[in-house]
Amino acid sequence: MTQPLRLGIAGLGTVGAAVVGMVARRAEALSASGRTVAVTAVSARDKSRDRGLDLSGFAWFDDPVALAQSDAIDVFVELVGGAEGPAKAAVEAAIASGKHVVTANKALLARHGAALAKAAEEKGVALAYEASVAGGIPVIKAIREGLAGNAVSRVYGILNGTCNYILSRMEAEGLTFEACLKDAQALGYAEADPTFDVEGFDTAHKLAILTSLAFGVEIDADGVSVEGISAIQPLDLAMADELGYRIKLLGVAQATEAGIEQRVHPTMVAKASAIAQVMGVTNAVTVDADAVGELTLIGPGAGGKATASAVVADIADVAAGVRRPTFGRPVAALSAPRRVEMQRHEGGYYIRLTVHDRTGVAAGVATRMAEAGISIESIVQRRSAKAASSDPKGRSGQPVPLVLITYAATEGNVREALAAIGRDGLLAEAPQLIRIERE
Repeated sequence: MTQPLRLGIAGLGTVGAAVVGMVARRAEALSASGRTVAVTAVSARDKSRDRGLDLSGFAWFDDPVALAQSDAIDVFVELVGGAEGPAKAAVEAAIASGKHVVTANKALLARHGAALAKAAEEKGVALAYEASVAGGIPVIKAIREGLAGNAVSRVYGILNGTCNYILSRMEAEGLTFEACLKDAQALGYAEADPTFDVEGFDTAHKLAILTSLAFGVEIDADGVSVEGISAIQPLDLAMADELGYRIKLLGVAQATEAGIEQRVHPTMVAKASAIAQVMGVTNAVTVDADAVGELTLIGPGAGGKATASAVVADIADVAAGVRRPTFGRPVAALSAPRRVEMQRHEGGYYIRLTVHDRTGVAAGVATRMAEAGISIESIVQRRSAKAASSDPKGRSGQPVPLVLITYAATEGNVREALAAIGRDGLLAEAPQLIRIERE
């Protein structure tokens, strides 16, 4: 008789508790491969905490490393989180002990994925991580397995539900970033310190993983250019709407002649696109590939049940004996990434300048843009009602927004033009720059 697959779960927060419950509820379906699956041991920081679970039937470990090394388990499920510390030590210990590893830890994989994958290969164990990117969306399997016959040219998406919730509320209700962030924290969508989410670092970790899978390169988290959403103002969302766009925080990895671009930043996407329809805490990933064309996956990007769904899917693969190279191919076959610096990125741009409302300012801006080789698709100047009423026939000299949409231009040229405009004394505050992702 086949021995049951014994799970040791480290981390009994929202996701860990959901995994315990899901394994119990889906026991019959999980045993369809011919091997039963059962949780036999757990680890967490506080044994006395009420999690709504009966833990009496599980061996308890205060130390996740001790759990990882225990002979009482076959699979170590790491749900502790963090790129260093106990999570890293425990995963390393599990692999060294010949245990399969299932993890939801994108930070750990983004920083140490190659080394951990190499160690797993040498030990002949699985390192599975479907839950690390886009929660319940099976994007890892889709790229690594479902699209194995495709050449991918671009992968991009909404990979952070907190940011998408904030931008959705700002657009729908005309609220400020600060007001929406406060609501997101009250609802549990954002941490007390939201920096990791709203400044784009969470998205960057996930994008680095997708880049490795999509293009067969080593993970290069430090090669991701990162900008967050904290500088976005209601005016930017209103202008985007007027121009036929919606603003999303996107992670974009794209193959170019110079190498692989990896960038995270607020982006204007056409309202008609599938990804523009994704609102609230939902995530979406679009893959552009040669055989299937454009494929978009949309679903819950976080939450206990959604993330547990991805964790249990990996457990089911282990139970069925499915073993695949961690990043789609052996570590030795992954190529070194050729970084493309953001200055070389080419595309359309939305530029909001706050300028002094006086004669010649718009002409001066246009001149500097032309000198940098940038063609302007449209230009809109908005005078405030106060400025117009105080000086209906002339210029008030007060700061007013001047919005430009450019045709394709390089980031370096745009930055050069903005620096020259600043030196001319035309700006009342720092410019806002948002890239446009065209189909």
